[in-house]
Amino acid sequence: MNKKQLKKVVQYIALKTAWLLILLLGKTARITVKNGRFLRQAYASKAPILFLAWHGRMLLPVYIHRGQRVVAMVSEHTDGEIIAQTVTRLGFRTVRGSSTRGGRKAFRDMLHHLRRGEHCTILPDGPQGPALEIKSGAILLAQLSGAVILPITFAAEKAITIQSWDRFTLWRPFSRVLLIYGEPIKLPRKMGQQEVEEKRTMVEQKMRKLLADVDEMVGK
Repeated sequence: MNKKQLKKVVQYIALKTAWLLILLLGKTARITVKNGRFLRQAYASKAPILFLAWHGRMLLPVYIHRGQRVVAMVSEHTDGEIIAQTVTRLGFRTVRGSSTRGGRKAFRDMLHHLRRGEHCTILPDGPQGPALEIKSGAILLAQLSGAVILPITFAAEKAITIQSWDRFTLWRPFSRVLLIYGEPIKLPRKMGQQEVEEKRTMVEQKMRKLLADVDEMVGK
């Protein structure tokens, strides 16, 4: 078996088993949720929620919000197909596209869902990085739809970090894991290009701080 064939076999196995792995890790983890009041505030606002999670820290947010029919933007790249099939099995809906492929249609579709009052999620540094850098599309979606941005991330005491561009993180079974929400962010409906960039920087800084805080809480 050559490398290309082996890669296809690995991708096939991942397509069929990734959702089971998430359920196994979630069911066996000792999960603590911090700042749950921010989630309740976001729901109480009656606005659609745009959950933002870093690409490398998507695993626990996916598990926590499984079965809630949240609409996820997933790239059309190879790893995107694995993510799309995985989150669909876990009760998400998907819109395919990203900043590098199929982005315009994906943006329109996500905006349509948000304007209908449906909760959505984006990995704003995906699909290929740079890690921990938000692209402006997430800000524009929140602005045009009136959605509330809700940052979400996690850390684990016994984390397993894959040496990929996003430092994808999972955890050993029976580990203590901590999920944390950031404060809801409501953006002005009218913003110029400069203000959009200022808000993008502000949200990015808040998400980076949230990640640093949760890592510190578990002793990383």
